[in-house]
Amino acid sequence: MTTQELRHRKLELGLSNLEISRRTGIPVSTLEKIFSGRASSPYTRASIALESLFSADDSYSFGSDLSIMNVSETLPAYAFPEKGQYTLEDYYALPDDRRVELIDGFFYDMAAPYVIHQRILSLLFYQFLECTRTHGSPCTVLISPCDVQLDRDNKTMLQPDLFILCRPLDIRAQSIPGAPDLTLEILSPSTRSKDMLLKLSKYQHAGVREYWVVDPDAGEVYVYFFEEKGVDPEICTFKDRIPVHISGGECQIDFSEIYEDVKRYYE
Repeated sequence: MTTQELRHRKLELGLSNLEISRRTGIPVSTLEKIFSGRASSPYTRASIALESLFSADDSYSFGSDLSIMNVSETLPAYAFPEKGQYTLEDYYALPDDRRVELIDGFFYDMAAPYVIHQRILSLLFYQFLECTRTHGSPCTVLISPCDVQLDRDNKTMLQPDLFILCRPLDIRAQSIPGAPDLTLEILSPSTRSKDMLLKLSKYQHAGVREYWVVDPDAGEVYVYFFEEKGVDPEICTFKDRIPVHISGGECQIDFSEIYEDVKRYYE
């Protein structure tokens, strides 16, 4: 599509730049350049995601168990020409200063997180760590950046914001092979669709037992316990004490403490 066609389709669908960013992962600043006609050739990669979003009959179309997905949001915002062909060899060949995730042969750029994202992550890490220590758990709590070779193949390498591993850990290894027992992602505008749709499906089918999605904007936490509830989440708030299911409920994360610490960022 030309820039004029993209603008026309955007108006037809009544979508704001913020909503398009949430659905595709394209930064709002990049969208502003595209729709103003100021984007140069590097942004043609983003146009792939825009054309897919704008041409879809239904932006959200998936089976109840998420096993088969046809969601425009899952297309990478910066898809490379040879879609789905990238491997761990390509991943390790990237410059050290470029952070991406590799999911089913696609690269997904990882923008620097907001300050509140990092503050919440640090507080969560502390609470999860204290839980494991207090209850004598053999599990290990780790945070990003730490590579997880989720499918044990050469097409996927993720970096969950926080994850818990309850099996022996090789601390000298370059990456963690296989599914962690618990993964946690904190939403940001550029990762919302990836975390809530694509990663949800990937984690469930790879064997992750429990998945938490923290939404700082809404003050909510979506807890998926795949072993019992499938993809029906328990929706909690930043005022709740949330039991960790893989601990049998012995460990609980007190989000009211987290909110007391970060509420000044909302004022």
